[in-house]
Amino acid sequence: MAEATAEVAAIIARAVKASGTLVRLEPTEFSRILNRQEAPLVVRAQFRSLFFKRWSYLTPYRGLAFVTLSPQPLALPGKAEVIDAKSLWIP
Repeated sequence: MAEATAEVAAIIARAVKASGTLVRLEPTEFSRILNRQEAPLVVRAQFRSLFFKRWSYLTPYRGLAFVTLSPQPLALPGKAEVIDAKSLWIP
């Protein structure tokens, strides 16, 4: 059992390392990052449960990946290239 737990911990550590640096922001700060970019790339996904909906957003900016979670859809700039993902996993 301890070996399985250690293996799972190692898998999670490799996944976090592979994802690079993620910076979590509040939705308003995330929108500011988007507005600084000429043509931002945004990946978004909606998570639904029995009781609530939540939107996840990710955008690269200056070598970092910025992420946010929002209960409401964000107003994205018209110049944004949006990729609608089935899901977005944020460690």
